[in-house]
Amino acid sequence: MTKEKMINPSEYVINNSLRILVKPGKKRNCVLGYDYKKKALLIEVKAPPHNNEANKEVVRFLSKLLRRKIRIKSGHTAKLKTLVVH
Repeated sequence: MTKEKMINPSEYVINNSLRILVKPGKKRNCVLGYDYKKKALLIEVKAPPHNNEANKEVVRFLSKLLRRKIRIKSGHTAKLKTLVVH
């Protein structure tokens, strides 16, 4: 049995901003790790990438994890997004 290292997304919030790389349509919502090349947190969400469902799921998931209000600043139609953390 292996232990997964728990990633704390709040460690990657810089100047109230968080860059993420979203992988929609997965089995569960989770934080996979950090992509040092793209300087973004890797996030998997269950929601499909159509009708803004994945974006809504990302905001809900990260708001719950960080216990803070979140909105998408840029990347509404891309996998790489910049979020504002209030």
